[in-house]
Amino acid sequence: MRKASKLSEVARLAGVSPITASRAIRGTGYVSSEARERIMAAAAQLNYTPDMLARRMRGDKSKLIGVFLNNYGPVVLHELVRHIGEQARKLDYDLLLFNADRFDSPERMVTCGTLAKLCDGLLLVMPTAGDGFLDLAARQQLSCALVCFDAGQLALPTLVLENRAGARAAVEHLLGLGHRRIGFIAGSARTGQSLERERGYADALAAAGIAFDAALVREGGFNQPGGFAAAGQLLDLARPPSAIFAANDEMAFGAIDAIASRGLKVPGDVSVAGFDDIPTASYVFPRLTTMRPPYEALAARAVREVVDLIEGGVPAAARIPFATELVVRDSTAPARD
Repeated sequence: MRKASKLSEVARLAGVSPITASRAIRGTGYVSSEARERIMAAAAQLNYTPDMLARRMRGDKSKLIGVFLNNYGPVVLHELVRHIGEQARKLDYDLLLFNADRFDSPERMVTCGTLAKLCDGLLLVMPTAGDGFLDLAARQQLSCALVCFDAGQLALPTLVLENRAGARAAVEHLLGLGHRRIGFIAGSARTGQSLERERGYADALAAAGIAFDAALVREGGFNQPGGFAAAGQLLDLARPPSAIFAANDEMAFGAIDAIASRGLKVPGDVSVAGFDDIPTASYVFPRLTTMRPPYEALAARAVREVVDLIEGGVPAAARIPFATELVVRDSTAPARD
């Protein structure tokens, strides 16, 4: 492996001082356009790469926002990260993605700490409640914000969907179609979002004078196979539901598959609604009725919050809510008599 070139070698080849070469490469201070061109050509010829960690230790900005993910599985995360990347680039920042089951595990602590130091700020997207790194970020007042975390309030800006209100709106839509026996497929407890959506489900039933029935609540793990299994359990009940609300779209897709596997029709026999409005919600058959989050607005605010902290703001406990919109498509219909 070729030994990395030093800044002094770049300066020597370009015929300038190391300070001038440093200014040109860092983009700070005055350097003539002619000298800058020679310096950048020399850096390219020598394959010189600045030591980003050393620059951070000197107090320089890396222009990196770290996006830390506890589980890069659900499709909704892909959407969130895509929008965050677009918004970060508008402010001249790049993203560094780090995925781990837990950030506070012994196997990940060193990597997590190193990457956190390398980045100017952090976005913890759908982090797991109870991960010790969340408390550490709050105690150390890192330039950090939480995204789609509804399991409590830390001393950090926390951007969250109105999960409870959104779920209630989805279930009220089903109630408005005449459904009175509605199943709910829950996700996982990691981010607190599923519990809030279950509370919204219960709120809508209570407002309609319908008693909560625990037999109609099954867990699907926020994935399509889990939704398939959970819907199968609901359909096996002596009195199966006429409608199913799933806490995310992927589980709703699994529910549609399970219903079809029994020779039943959606929405003729069972209506299905989801949450997230991921791109495939418009292309499955039938097209999915779901709750649409404002991804672009949420991503823009998340990036703005972190950049404000990078520029000298002080982290503070702040819950920043975003409402969701009901999108009615073909997977829901009036209940059969």
